[in-house]
Amino acid sequence: MTSDSKADAAPVIAIDGPAASGKGTIAHGVAVALGYRYLDSGSLYRLVALRALRQKVAFDDEPRLAALADGLDLGFADGRTFLSGQDVSEAIRAEEVSAMASKVAVLPRVRTALLTRQRAFRAPPGLVAEGRDMGTVVFPEAKLKIYLTASAEARASRRHKQLIDKGNSITIQGLLRDIRERDARDSARAEAPLKTAADAMVLDTTDMAADAAIAFVLQQYQALSTAGSTRRA
Repeated sequence: MTSDSKADAAPVIAIDGPAASGKGTIAHGVAVALGYRYLDSGSLYRLVALRALRQKVAFDDEPRLAALADGLDLGFADGRTFLSGQDVSEAIRAEEVSAMASKVAVLPRVRTALLTRQRAFRAPPGLVAEGRDMGTVVFPEAKLKIYLTASAEARASRRHKQLIDKGNSITIQGLLRDIRERDARDSARAEAPLKTAADAMVLDTTDMAADAAIAFVLQQYQALSTAGSTRRA
């Protein structure tokens, strides 16, 4: 078996959903519980956005943005994100970068440039990938697909708490407006729009604690694994 075929055989759990639906926390928790690799696909678009902002590249300059995406010198280690050797874990979470990333993500050439990089994360023993098109475009053959959702108000409240805890001053009304605008932009884009995969399980996290959501995903994955083992027997 070649290294490529080994990667293809590695199981994938795809977790998609809108901003602040809990994707990162839940996907990372599931990956840790299973000992799988973890992909925060949004961080790749955030890295492109951060680099574009630093180089003053316009959000609609698709050729230059695609070139930035293709040439990213990125790395992930110990839960931190690096760009050209610099720790940018906090920088890519800034609201300005988040807004830019959402605009950059609608560009087909940028998405194409990052697609191969995302798929390269698939390796034994398995991968938990989270984003907006993991189950529909990047890993359509994923073993388990989860679509997370939550009310815009709940998501704005979560993001508000995160930012306040980090010392940022921002109104919850402004965050709610930004989230609704981002939802509309992500769902309406022509290239890989945010949508529920036909074979995905929908999980509403509006009133659900992260631990409960992680447990739910693990339970569903275990059920699929058990069913698969029974069929092979």
